[in-house]
Amino acid sequence: MTTHNPTDTLDDLAAELGTRLLTDPDQVRGYINDRSIAEPEGMPRGVVVAGSADDVARALRWANRTRTPVSVRGAGTGLSGGSLGYPEGLVVSLDAMNAILDIDVENRLADVEPGVITSELDAAAREHGLFFAPDPASAHISSVGGNIATNAGGLRCIAHGTTDAAVAALEVVLADGSIIHTGARTIKNSTGLNMTPLFVGSEGTLGIITRATVRLKPVPEGEPRTFFASFDDLESAGRAVTSIVSTEPRPEVLELIDATCARLIEEFEPSGLPQPEAALLLGKTVGPTAERDAGILAATCRRWGATQSQVFEGEELLEARRLANGALLAGRYAVHCDVGVPVGNLVEMMRGVEEIAAESGRGVSILAHAGDGNLHPAIESDETPEDRKRAEEVVDRITELAISMGGVITGEHGVGSLKYRELPLQFDEPTLRAQRAIKAALDPHGILTPGRGI
Repeated sequence: MTTHNPTDTLDDLAAELGTRLLTDPDQVRGYINDRSIAEPEGMPRGVVVAGSADDVARALRWANRTRTPVSVRGAGTGLSGGSLGYPEGLVVSLDAMNAILDIDVENRLADVEPGVITSELDAAAREHGLFFAPDPASAHISSVGGNIATNAGGLRCIAHGTTDAAVAALEVVLADGSIIHTGARTIKNSTGLNMTPLFVGSEGTLGIITRATVRLKPVPEGEPRTFFASFDDLESAGRAVTSIVSTEPRPEVLELIDATCARLIEEFEPSGLPQPEAALLLGKTVGPTAERDAGILAATCRRWGATQSQVFEGEELLEARRLANGALLAGRYAVHCDVGVPVGNLVEMMRGVEEIAAESGRGVSILAHAGDGNLHPAIESDETPEDRKRAEEVVDRITELAISMGGVITGEHGVGSLKYRELPLQFDEPTLRAQRAIKAALDPHGILTPGRGI
């Protein structure tokens, strides 16, 4: 990791940014954590509360000159430790850049700053009969820029894909302070290198996103329906998922919550969430045939062993699902995992997680975006470093299992600092070298999010 020159001061940067540079320790402290269990190793020198791309460019020119490590922070809702402040580093905060600049109804596009909250963009688009498809469980508190930086997934991935499918163009500030533009507003674009996907999911390691043009979709006709199905064993639930995703109709949402997670959600915020013996599937259908489709999918669940199923109007069940992370944390299931496997391996993966839990003697709760094979096992742990380490060893075993099935070490939360040690599980050395060569070309002094992501 690059280190700053101790003779450098913040005076030059303060002269350029004025009150947008925070140096008071009490103010700085509010910008150094995310929502993960990762802890910062020390205090940054300051925080840039950016109001424009020019503010970001000024900050990076100074950091590049002084070799100061930079962490990039949006809403601070990340779960991978990717935006933690560096000791003697600089934090660039984008939460004040939160304007929806334009909604282009004819072309189904929105121009937004990175600090826009995901659900607020979705709500603004719906005023025009459109919607923003990316829908992480944290949509009410996470930012669009953060979603792009981690290529976030969420509840609607089974129907609409991850965030990258919704990104048309980006404005990015590189490590030297130069500002570039990628992508286009058109549907087709075969001009030059397609650089937009390079920055989507790059976790602030290649540049800082300061503006995004994102794609919107028409709101489906009719009223949506949700359904649930209760199962007495996880494997039956997994087989139902595999059956659903391999046939029609396909739901817009298909989530799995095990019995432990369902109980913790109801204790955390009572809402009448059904309490299964082993697992609960929650789904949503949309469009003119939503009611018929939900009935078909509920019947599919019954064929695969569901002991109870029901179709509802409204989305209360899915709102309860969004409480899962907070409920697991409150219930001492504090060490989270984020792996993805091919959907066809979902049953085998869940069986393997149960075996690992039994062998470790430690509570493991399974929460999953089941329709796309993204699992979030949560491991029971107290707050002592020793117990956290043992819980993280369980995470490592689960991750190794996912990789053995052709899976990935992170499906949507990003590598950050918590999963950095796991990169060699997924990538061989030549592949890692190629990725790091790209970083070196764009950030030769290694100031942007060093030691994380890639």
